[in-house]
Amino acid sequence: MPEPEPLLVATDVVAGYVPEVNILNGCSLTLGEGELIGIIGPNGAGKSTLLKSLFGLLSVRSGSITFRGDDVTSLRPHALVARGIGYVPQVDNVFPRLTVRENLEMGVYQRPNTFEARYRVVSELFPLLASRANQRAGLLSGGERQMVAMGRAMMMDPAVLLLDEPSAGLSPALQDEVFVRCRTINDAGVSIVMVEQNAHRCLQICHRGYVLDQGSNAYTGSGESLLADPKVIELYLGTLAKAV
Repeated sequence: MPEPEPLLVATDVVAGYVPEVNILNGCSLTLGEGELIGIIGPNGAGKSTLLKSLFGLLSVRSGSITFRGDDVTSLRPHALVARGIGYVPQVDNVFPRLTVRENLEMGVYQRPNTFEARYRVVSELFPLLASRANQRAGLLSGGERQMVAMGRAMMMDPAVLLLDEPSAGLSPALQDEVFVRCRTINDAGVSIVMVEQNAHRCLQICHRGYVLDQGSNAYTGSGESLLADPKVIELYLGTLAKAV
């Protein structure tokens, strides 16, 4: 099977939050057309920092980020959204006082004329959103709010979706629902970069995985190969992987 064409590429990215303190130390990543890739690693490894760098929320000190061959290293989030990159943060990812429908309207604030068409598409992906359209997002459960956040990011018809800990804080059943929806979105043609603490489940569904440690690439491979790698099991997956 041929390798997918590179879509989003990060090369030797160095970034951090305060001067002279780097969280990412030469981190690299390649997302191909149609891929779902997972990023796992210990707390503080730089996983969320990498996503924020990819989405222009954090300045890149050195290295580069390209999207469809164009250098987008210095672009801000709104410009990346317009190009086809969506982002779902881990926390504060809905407007709690707005209804579900109004949250989705915010997702196409750059292209308001496309709302009705995209609303139909997103409602098919997330039927719950249509049934709760007039309910305030702040009154929804954690799993339902996550669906709203993912649906809002999908409203701009992105080519790439960046997901930061989509299963965080959810019950096991709701975590499974989120992972199923991620696969559904990917099957619909959206390439996904997913940061996840649930490393085992993430590697089960992703095409390829990256293990970060101290801001650098520690291991890279298919989800299946990383699940079976003794070093990855010992250092990052622990007893859960051994018991499965």
